[in-house]
Amino acid sequence: MAQATANSMFVDTETPKKIAIIGGGLVGSLSACFLAKRGYQVDVYERREDIRRAEKVVGKSINLALSHRGRTALRAVGLEKHIVAEGIPMRARMIHSLDETTHPVPYGTREDHFIISIDRRRLNEVMLTLAESQPNVTLHFGHKLVRCNLHTGRMLFQLSDNINERVEKFADSIIGCDGAHSAVRDAMLKQAGFQYQQEYIEHGYIELVTPPTKNGEYAMPPNYLHIWPRMTFMLIALPNLDKSFTTTLFMPFDKFSQLRSPETVVDFFRTTFPDALNLIGEESLVKDFLGTKPSSLISVKCKPYHFGKAIIIGDAAHAMVPFYGQGMNAGFLDCLRLDELLEEYNGNFAFLQKGCIQNLPEECRSIHMQSLIWPCITISRCGIW
Repeated sequence: MAQATANSMFVDTETPKKIAIIGGGLVGSLSACFLAKRGYQVDVYERREDIRRAEKVVGKSINLALSHRGRTALRAVGLEKHIVAEGIPMRARMIHSLDETTHPVPYGTREDHFIISIDRRRLNEVMLTLAESQPNVTLHFGHKLVRCNLHTGRMLFQLSDNINERVEKFADSIIGCDGAHSAVRDAMLKQAGFQYQQEYIEHGYIELVTPPTKNGEYAMPPNYLHIWPRMTFMLIALPNLDKSFTTTLFMPFDKFSQLRSPETVVDFFRTTFPDALNLIGEESLVKDFLGTKPSSLISVKCKPYHFGKAIIIGDAAHAMVPFYGQGMNAGFLDCLRLDELLEEYNGNFAFLQKGCIQNLPEECRSIHMQSLIWPCITISRCGIW
């Protein structure tokens, strides 16, 4: 049950008991852990199959950079040690110049000033398992939200294993953690007074892999976020536990469109990222580069973050481009702030009626506003990761 507070004698008889979380990603699984700790019956509905059993996962695969903000939220539910063990500390940026020289730019001056590189899929798998280990959390995969009534809490889902079958569910409160293309937010768009803005930037990204050396070691020093800044585009590489680096190229779509053959791709890398080309290998580069299409990047702003029985958090509320490395961290901070509001309101969702937009931490708002700045500013300055 909800933790006791100084005002716990005034128990709200309308305290919701059944919570539906839409989206089983990072923010959804962490939110489930927070709510389970408070004694709610939590149902997590995820449109995809269980990624822990999938050979290939559709969606973003850019490595994540876990910072102090995200760790603070994980610490509040006792998950910090579990998650940190899955990553690799990055104590500085390693800047790769065109002449193949490198120089580090530390994140701080103390030993504990670092961020952590974590594989997105692995982190999601660990968080789902930790959420599922709670006796009052149930995970429902293959459930695509078709529509929801923000005022009654009724939801209609389409089942992925039978597109002709739909099921209706009910919850006392609905938490939309379903990402930048949120179905819960779509329902809010129909409400008078809801403000929404989205922007697709002109940059896209392609993910590559820098493999381990022939001796099975890291091809570059592992405790760095490697960056090749080149004005309007950049290459980054984050270390993985298997001694590889997840390597991502961010670049305007019109530049991607000029690289359509093995020769143009190799020539481009030889001219702009010569040291990276040697580490990735021409054959692997061509295969990965031409074997996929550049993915788009979107920013989302909206307000308020709630209507009726529903609230949206994470990317559903404030998606941002990845150059600042704070999307996950801001989403985790949302989970923590939501828990703090539940504590303040004796474990119920009465704060929804008073408006929670003003309660969003100032640092989350400022991070989101910064993310809307022309990304080339960030690229040319090598990022603020």
